[in-house]
Amino acid sequence: MATFCGSTSHLVLIFHLLISLCLFAPRVEAAPRAFFVFGDSLVDSGNNNYLATTARADQPPYGIDHPSHRATGRFSNGFNIPDLISQRIGSEPTLPYLSPELTGRKLLVGANFASAGIGILNDTGIQFVNIIRAPAQLDYFKQYQQRVSALIGPEKTTQLVNNALVLMTLGGNDFVNNYYLVPLSARSRQYKLQDYVPFIISEYRKILLRLYAMGARRVLVTGTGPLGCVPAELAQHSRNGECATELQKAASLYNPQLDDMLNGLNQELGRHVFVGVNTRQMHNDFMTNPGAYGFVTAKVACCGQGPYNGIGLCTPLSNVCSNRDVYAFWDAFHPSEKASRLIVDQIMVGTTEYMKPMNLSTILALDSNLL
Repeated sequence: MATFCGSTSHLVLIFHLLISLCLFAPRVEAAPRAFFVFGDSLVDSGNNNYLATTARADQPPYGIDHPSHRATGRFSNGFNIPDLISQRIGSEPTLPYLSPELTGRKLLVGANFASAGIGILNDTGIQFVNIIRAPAQLDYFKQYQQRVSALIGPEKTTQLVNNALVLMTLGGNDFVNNYYLVPLSARSRQYKLQDYVPFIISEYRKILLRLYAMGARRVLVTGTGPLGCVPAELAQHSRNGECATELQKAASLYNPQLDDMLNGLNQELGRHVFVGVNTRQMHNDFMTNPGAYGFVTAKVACCGQGPYNGIGLCTPLSNVCSNRDVYAFWDAFHPSEKASRLIVDQIMVGTTEYMKPMNLSTILALDSNLL
């Protein structure tokens, strides 16, 4: 009786040869996943440079430690949190969406839609006038997808967005630049604090659901830091370095409710889409024990003026420290690059005290099997 290729043994030999070829063939490395950034000044990489607004970081000494040694629009002495995450995931830094350089293949890296001064609510940051509020950031994200679709087609665009990493940072300005902006603000007259927090959480939930509907499947959502302990609040409310009680109370209400909302969304969606980033605890670590992290102070800003260098933003006329690595705060509100690196370290490998339900290294390991 005739057999294919002469005999069964030939079939076995061919099978083993095919296996060997699969095992030893060179692997094509997957391109780094796209990265999208939404939020406020903590993550803005320069969108506000292209807007007629006072919420800008486009003059020195901002950017003094950036490789370009120029003010890039980041509210930092150098890199900010999105830059450092990009480095850790092996990707190029995301360009501001409004940058004219964001064209062609650069679109496939992702985009930064963040805008300094914005909040969850559209009336947050009204004093800055022309900023990209959260709904507009999502509108730009839709426009981005249309631009990428014209480049690589709709199917690959959907895949790029589904596989992307997303960072969302909102909430702090809804207190600092809204509820507590002035005594008896419109929102503080409308809501007691214990009612205001659930209100903004419910509005945030709508933003996150819209983001999910637009294709986001891995979203890092940061909480607020210890709002009452930043140099700006110490300058206004502190006599002996104590944190501002009301803002600390706001953060203590907001962060747990944000966690609950994210957990509820994940349960509703049946998957771990939203990952809570406990930036309050991350900040607390080096604020309560700055020396353990190489800081000489976690109260005085490196760049500024007035008590704690906490009055106004950093300008060419401000006091500037000589060693930015020993200051937890760069300006009145924003962490130094060194502090941002510590935060990103915890984002990457932190325990569930810092990252719920998992850290970014775990996400990358899990997703590497799916991409």
